[in-house]
Amino acid sequence: MTSLDKARLLALLVPAALLAGALGSQYIGGLHPCDMCHWQRWPHYAAVALAIGSFALRGAADRGRSLVWLAGLAIFVSGAIGVYHAGVEIGVFEGITACTASISGGSSADLLANIMATPLIRCDQVQWSFLGISMAGWNALLSISSALVILWLSLRRPRPATA
Repeated sequence: MTSLDKARLLALLVPAALLAGALGSQYIGGLHPCDMCHWQRWPHYAAVALAIGSFALRGAADRGRSLVWLAGLAIFVSGAIGVYHAGVEIGVFEGITACTASISGGSSADLLANIMATPLIRCDQVQWSFLGISMAGWNALLSISSALVILWLSLRRPRPATA
């Protein structure tokens, strides 16, 4: 397996795993995401799509390397949003959103019932942490470090074969 193949695989598996964790904590664990939690997910969705595209373009001139780089950049962007979100949670930064859960529509009675039943999720409060690091903090650590590894692997040139 070449370094580019490893980078391509990481560019697919890392955001897929982080999205699985986020969606699992939401739908199985009952942790409702705030607005900034959703912001962190969008670059991961893009990274998964780009990584899949890089697999499809393995035979192209650059062997899909440009899509691997874009996937790594998307993963890095999610990590940067995670840094900001974690900073909001610990009071380093001021949040720029109202941080309320989204409401799906219907009739006006349904809308009012949805509004009353929807929990208010604040971006500046930690809902879950492990080893003193919130989910946003873990996303930041894992995403940024993975993005750097993906970039490093994708830039490595294969060693010439020795006789």
